[in-house]
Amino acid sequence: MRLDARIASLNNRHAALEARIFEEDQRPRPDAETLARLKREKLRLKEEMERLRSGKPH
Repeated sequence: MRLDARIASLNNRHAALEARIFEEDQRPRPDAETLARLKREKLRLKEEMERLRSGKPH
């Protein structure tokens, strides 16, 4: 997969997680564990996108 396509894919997943976090947070009793897991995954994706944009290896 080309770099720009990989970054776009990660960005789409990041946006989907953002929507899931918002939905969970709007529930009458949000699940704190689920929110924490989703936020960790969102942060991981953001860090990977930044790493790819900067050209740094793993």
